[in-house]
Amino acid sequence: MKLQLEKFGKTLISRELGSEAFKAFTPTLREFPKDEELEIDFAGVLTLSPSWADEFLSPLLNQLNDRLVLLTSENLSVQATLRILKEANKRPFKTKS
Repeated sequence: MKLQLEKFGKTLISRELGSEAFKAFTPTLREFPKDEELEIDFAGVLTLSPSWADEFLSPLLNQLNDRLVLLTSENLSVQATLRILKEANKRPFKTKS
């Protein structure tokens, strides 16, 4: 399954909004097949803050582990945020081109 983060907005900032987005996605996550990967697509996202990403991507990483796959992005905001989360979580995200 591919999730377009742009559906949550082009400017993804603040812990509160990241938490709200995760809560909105939780029903889909509950029904997510155990043998399927979730691909996160950053296309269309202009800004991704570490606080928003920590509230949305970190819980996904904790629940899905290697089944969470982040599609590569040329966006410098996305790249910087993912580096910060990798250090904060002490584990890398699985990535794919």
